[in-house]
Amino acid sequence: MEKEHNCGHDHEQEEMELETMILTLDDDTEVECGILAIFAVEGIEGKEFIALLPLEGEEVYLYEYKEEQEDIVLDVIEEDDVFERVSNAFYSLYEEE
Repeated sequence: MEKEHNCGHDHEQEEMELETMILTLDDDTEVECGILAIFAVEGIEGKEFIALLPLEGEEVYLYEYKEEQEDIVLDVIEEDDVFERVSNAFYSLYEEE
């Protein structure tokens, strides 16, 4: 028998809420995305990456992530081998959670 927990919070909703950011695409379209993770990849020193999920989509976007002064800078991962390593690292991280 499950115990009921009534504290006035919707815990299921809290777990699903993500911090969001607005991503501007090359064609100037703005997409609101949830931030799934900011993470490092083993073997790629000095860089961090970010995984974004559009709130109205299912495809995860991966970018190189930098903070410069007070700005967040996202760079496209252009090298296929680097993208594959970042993608594999994200999916490993995602599976753990």
